[in-house]
Amino acid sequence: QVRLKESGGDLVQPGGSLRLSCAASGGTLDYAIAWFRQAPGKQREAVSCMHLSDGSTYHRDSVKGRFTISRDNSKNTVYLQMNDLKPEDTAVYYCVTDEAPFPCQVVVSTAGPFHFSSWGQGTQVTVSS
Repeated sequence: QVRLKESGGDLVQPGGSLRLSCAASGGTLDYAIAWFRQAPGKQREAVSCMHLSDGSTYHRDSVKGRFTISRDNSKNTVYLQMNDLKPEDTAVYYCVTDEAPFPCQVVVSTAGPFHFSSWGQGTQVTVSS
């Protein structure tokens, strides 16, 4: 089972940028990987997702044009570039994958529930002035 570890969370002002990293170990990323977030008192939601077979990416409407998911195969790492951050982006961000394929289009457009085999421990992003 792949182990995931996020990093890069921080306190940033509105309009600022952050890049989160998700390093995978103990295996390879085979099918798809997603970034989820959970704000206090709110349901966990997927914000970005990538199909690793062809590199296609998908984003929740609320982050389209601001967030970008990318990968570095040589480092077995996936990134989430977040620009023009807003206070409502404040949340713990998790990277997630599974041992089987899953549809990114569904993951980023619905509320779940989803059951994935590998979750990171999360990294805190706080957007505040």
